[in-house]
Amino acid sequence: MFEQFDLDSALLGGIQNAGYQKPTSIQELVLPVAMTGKDVLASAPTGTGKTAAFILPIAQHLLDYPRKSPGFPRVLILSPTRELALQISEQCTQLTELTGIKTGLITGGVSYDSHTEVLTKNTDILVATPGRLLEYLESETFEARDIEILVLDEADRMLDMGFSDAINRIVGEARWRKQTMLFSATLEGAGVLRFSQEVLNDPVFLESHPSRKEKAKIHQWLHLADSKEHKFELLANLLKQDGFERTVVFANKRETVQHLSGKLYAADIPCAWLEGKMHQDKRNSAIDRLRTGQVKVLVATDVAARGIDIDDISHVINFDMPRKADIYLHRIGRTGRAGNKGTAISLVEAHDMAVISKIERYMDERLARRNIPGLKPQYKEAKVALKKPKVKLTTSQKKAKAKKQAKRAIKKKKS
Repeated sequence: MFEQFDLDSALLGGIQNAGYQKPTSIQELVLPVAMTGKDVLASAPTGTGKTAAFILPIAQHLLDYPRKSPGFPRVLILSPTRELALQISEQCTQLTELTGIKTGLITGGVSYDSHTEVLTKNTDILVATPGRLLEYLESETFEARDIEILVLDEADRMLDMGFSDAINRIVGEARWRKQTMLFSATLEGAGVLRFSQEVLNDPVFLESHPSRKEKAKIHQWLHLADSKEHKFELLANLLKQDGFERTVVFANKRETVQHLSGKLYAADIPCAWLEGKMHQDKRNSAIDRLRTGQVKVLVATDVAARGIDIDDISHVINFDMPRKADIYLHRIGRTGRAGNKGTAISLVEAHDMAVISKIERYMDERLARRNIPGLKPQYKEAKVALKKPKVKLTTSQKKAKAKKQAKRAIKKKKS
C-alpha cells in the first residue's frame, strides 16, 4: 500500500481519489529512492504507472520544504509531446488536489497569452515541452534558477525528435537543481545513456519488470501486402470487422495521414486524424472524438505514439512500419494499457521485412503471419539477406594483409 512510503495524508487522499489501490512495480522501485533526493535513471513499459512514480516524490518534497518566497517554478518536468505534457499536468493536478500545490503547463501550439499566468504567478510544478520553454528562457520571461527538481520524461524520444540542443540549454539553465530524474519506456541506444551520464549525478538505475497483471497483454501479428492498394484493402476490411472499437492507425508521413483519412471516409469509415503541425485545439479535438466514441478510428503520425493516454484503445494498426524497433514498441504501447488486453497488427510490404526482422530480434519473438479470406497476398514473403559477420583479424594477419595490398599497389603502379 502507498502508506509504506510515508506520504503526506493529503497526497494519500489524492491517490485514493484517483482510484489507485496499490503501487505498481515501478512505483515501488522509484518512490523510496526518489524521496531520498538521489538522481534516478528509470525504465518501465508504458501504461505501468511511470508518471505517478515521479509525481508523488516531487509533491512530497514540496510539502516537506514549503516555498519561502514568491518565484518561478521549483519543479520542471520536460515531455516530448504536447499530449503527453497535458496528461502529466492533469495527473499532477489530480494527485495533488488536496495539497494546495499548483501545477502549470507550457506547450507549443497555443497562444503565448495563455501562459501569462504560469509565468507571472507562483507555480510549484511546471510541465513543459522543450521548444516553447526555450523560447521563454531566451526572451527572459522564464527563469530556471529556482528549479530544485528536474524530470526528463521519455528522454530518448525527446532526443530522437531533435530536442537535444534545447534540452541541454534548459538543463544548463537549471544547474542549481538538487535532483534530476530521467524516465523512459526504453533506455535503448548509446544516445540516451550518454546523455544520462551528462545530466545525472551518481544516479540509481531502476528497471521495472511488471507482473502479468500490470503488464499489457498485446496480441501481435502481421498481414503481408503486395502493394499500397492491397494494404489499404486489408486496412478497410479490418476496420469494418466487429471488435475494432477504438483503433489507432499509424502512418509515417503527414501526407499519408491526410490521404489515408480521405480514403477511409470514402470507404464509409469515419475517422479523426492527428499529425505534428496541427494547432493544439485541433489535436485535442481529434483525440476527444476518439475518446468519446464519435469516431472509432484515429489516423496518426508518430507524434501520437507517446501522446495518447486512452486506457481502452482496442487495436493499433501499423499502416506504415516504423524505421526503428523501439518506435514500434512505443506505438503498440497505446493499446493494452492499465492491464487491459490489446491487439497490434502490422500491414507489411516486401520492403518492410528488414524492419520486421529487427523488431522480432528486439522483442525476441516471431510475429504471427495471418491471412484474410479473399485478400491473401499473391507473392511469397520476401526473404531478408543476412549480413555475414565480420571476421576479426589477428595482428599478424592484419600485417600480412597490409603487405599484400602494398605489393598489389606497387605492381599496379609499374604496369
